[in-house]
Amino acid sequence: MECCSTGTPDPVKGRRNYTYMDAVRALLGPKHVLISGIMQYSMLWGIMIGFTITTAISTATIKRSACFHEKGANAKCKVSGNSYMLAFGALEILLSQFPNLEKAKGTIKVAMAGEDLATSTKIWQVFQALGNIAFSYTYSMLLLEIQSPQAENKAMKRVTLYAIGGTALFYTSLGCMGYAAFGADVPGNYLTGFYKPLWLVDIANLAVIIHLIVGYQVFAQTIFAMNEKSLATRWQAHGSFFNKIYTVRLQCKQDYSFQFTPSRLLLRTGFVIFTTLVAMMFPFFNAILGLLGSISFWPLTVYFPLNMYMVQANIKRGDSTWIMFQVLSLLCLVVSLVSVIGSVAGMLEHLKHAQLFHINL
Repeated sequence: MECCSTGTPDPVKGRRNYTYMDAVRALLGPKHVLISGIMQYSMLWGIMIGFTITTAISTATIKRSACFHEKGANAKCKVSGNSYMLAFGALEILLSQFPNLEKAKGTIKVAMAGEDLATSTKIWQVFQALGNIAFSYTYSMLLLEIQSPQAENKAMKRVTLYAIGGTALFYTSLGCMGYAAFGADVPGNYLTGFYKPLWLVDIANLAVIIHLIVGYQVFAQTIFAMNEKSLATRWQAHGSFFNKIYTVRLQCKQDYSFQFTPSRLLLRTGFVIFTTLVAMMFPFFNAILGLLGSISFWPLTVYFPLNMYMVQANIKRGDSTWIMFQVLSLLCLVVSLVSVIGSVAGMLEHLKHAQLFHINL
């Protein structure tokens, strides 16, 4: 939407909206800011939890494939993912202290699958899949934070078009191939279902790990910035300690310096530790991500952007465009609601077998 990549009220000369909440406040008023902020940052935090779990699963899968390679395909290769979650959390603590990102260089029918499954189970799984797809489309909450400084009202339109088209094609293909390969037994993480050829599966899992290590910071930095901005005013009286910039110099072949503030060190480290602990407590990530995507998809990706666009474009109630947007919004709301139902059903099913702080492959 144009409103998500331009200024207010004019897309070229208007005041720049630097965050999603800024755009909501400017175009829809302050009464919508609280609910949009809660949903946005809950979703970002949920993504961080999902990335932690997915990275652990991909790392454990590499370890497990090595076991199969050494002991044979019929060997019992049980691998725990808890240690990998801790390692991932430790790495993200280190990365969280780096400068902010802008300063860094650098014909398959589901109903026919699984003859032994109850119809209700198939329906819940389809609804949960819709939630996972919706989760992948909630890019709008980060669009303002990461947009390009050059001709945003034009450049971000093209980026959005390409991103939506590419994502739709990718997930449609992935879903079809997954059911073609596994039927109703398709795993939440496709790569856990393949072990041959071992080298190819390992490369794929390694690519996922590298992607998630960096992607984690894309979502985390937005939360960090919000927390540090809100707490900076509260800690003004203690500014001599919490907000003071300290510099550590490292003597190697070249002189390197690392700057930090106690507030950044304490807050970011504590938040990553808490996120890692929550991820270890709830390892059934697919249903959780589906639920988060379902809840946030309609308001963050459809309702708020559509209404902001209509305010900026001066679309009147009752116009043909207004009616079309209302129909689109209603359809997306139905998708969100049925996805919530499927995700909750999936979580309840997982709770029958899941153990806290216990993830095994």
